[in-house]
Amino acid sequence: MNANASHLEAPPEMSPEVRALHRRMLWRRRLSRGFTYFVGILLAVWILAPIYFIFSMAFTTPETVRSYPKGVLPFIPFSLETMRFFLSSYGIVPGIVNSVVVAVITLVLSTIISAPAGYAVSRYLFKGRNAFRLSILAVRAFPILILAIPLAVMFINLNIYDNVFSLALMHTALALPLTVLVMSSVFASVPYELEEAAMVFGCTRAQAFVRVVVPLVLPGVAAAAIFTFVMSWNEVFAATILTVRNRTLPAQVFFTLNSSSEPYQFAGAFAMVVPALIFIFLIRRYLFNMWGQVSK
Repeated sequence: MNANASHLEAPPEMSPEVRALHRRMLWRRRLSRGFTYFVGILLAVWILAPIYFIFSMAFTTPETVRSYPKGVLPFIPFSLETMRFFLSSYGIVPGIVNSVVVAVITLVLSTIISAPAGYAVSRYLFKGRNAFRLSILAVRAFPILILAIPLAVMFINLNIYDNVFSLALMHTALALPLTVLVMSSVFASVPYELEEAAMVFGCTRAQAFVRVVVPLVLPGVAAAAIFTFVMSWNEVFAATILTVRNRTLPAQVFFTLNSSSEPYQFAGAFAMVVPALIFIFLIRRYLFNMWGQVSK
């Protein structure tokens, strides 16, 4: 009876010191949250403002693009004239096709190679595994120009110079170091006990990999595909050196940059940025899923 009565009694009032400490804690929490939101808004504006400005310049008249000071939508006339001018320029449509072909080939090759490599690095213990990881990442320490010039000589000797497939091989070599590390971290996030349990219930190692591991690592594969696609789509230096007539879109825009007009430059920037943004937007949920798996 006494115990039940004690639960019904009103809680004692907080002392002034405790109340002041509680107010200070609430103020610090609100201040920290407000600072986080402020930094997030600044980062969003820092990233989105140039993209919005490029979009506004790409979808207006060339005369408005050349005018000064420049405005942004909706204070400037909306027009497709600048984009039509850009798409009708020499080499742009073939460059877009070549960029898509090279990016898709790079994505497929890097996924086929990096998936088993990442699985082996994450699952098997062997001598020099850490050195192997560092050696994979050390490839990215070399500037692209140092790798592109010897490859251009080799491609000329092999009669595969100025070819979209040879450029895709170069992009695959550039993307593999980080894709292998991403794949290995994703495979490491999947407990090996799940594969063992599947083999206990009658699956072979290959069946356990396909039925248990692959569905869990698909977000990581999608993240590696995002990186590979964006890297290949935006890469310009190797594409400029290794191609002449079959240039990708960034290489074509870079080649004509000095002699091009402002409408051409803004429309070219829009054409190179937007596909990567759309690709990331379409598979963003896989990124969030991978983040949850790796953080666990």
